[in-house]
Amino acid sequence: MDTLRTMRAHLIQMDLAWEDRAENHRRLGSLLAGIPDLKGSGDLVVLPEMFDTGFSFRLERTADTDGATLGVIREQAALWGITLQGSRTVLGADGRGRNRATIAGPDGSVLAEYDKVHPFTFGRECEFFTGGDRVEVYPWRCGGEELKVCPAICYDLRFPELFRRGLTLGAEVFAVGANWPLPRKAHRRVLSIARAIENQAYMLSVNRAGRDPHLVYEGDSLAVSPTGEVLAESGAGEQVLSVQVDPSVVRSWRATFPAWKDRRLE
Repeated sequence: MDTLRTMRAHLIQMDLAWEDRAENHRRLGSLLAGIPDLKGSGDLVVLPEMFDTGFSFRLERTADTDGATLGVIREQAALWGITLQGSRTVLGADGRGRNRATIAGPDGSVLAEYDKVHPFTFGRECEFFTGGDRVEVYPWRCGGEELKVCPAICYDLRFPELFRRGLTLGAEVFAVGANWPLPRKAHRRVLSIARAIENQAYMLSVNRAGRDPHLVYEGDSLAVSPTGEVLAESGAGEQVLSVQVDPSVVRSWRATFPAWKDRRLE
């Protein structure tokens, strides 16, 4: 079977409804339904940061205390037979938020959860959220193939040591969900390409579209190959960016040009 036809990733560039979990759950379902041949595909779908509420700090409105967003992630993954990554707000035992990426597999089970290690201090996220303390990887199984994926969230992209840790854990794909605003959009593109090149890994970098009460988001999601080639790139507005992922590309490039083995300072 042709691997290029059996492993696909979809970056869902959502225009998020501010602090409206029910509406964002509905929008996600509609966007998934519009992806051709998704049912039973085993494809990987990556959602923006806080896809259910937008980048809000009003934890009393946005925290997934009833588990509704967790349920949507698991139910949609099982309904379509996909691996689905999306971040949500949860409350820690200390009452502070955790910006948490939850990943569900094709049977609806939770494969991994990752708490954003780097709260966005400039944007005051650190006043309401506590950062995580570990990097995670999870298996993406599709068409008889398997790739290890390392999730990250928005501001994490500026910290290459996180991605190095993911590489050490075996990551072959990095999947980053973001609410990255228009004024610094060029940084996200450059950093996404750099993280792919330096770790010789696929980079799936999805951003939200639209605006919230504070900022404008232009989208510009992109997928990058292990050699740094931009495979696909979106513009502004709500849309789905789909790309084929070939496990042999990352493995052959790492074997042919094994720069990743020469890392020292960890």
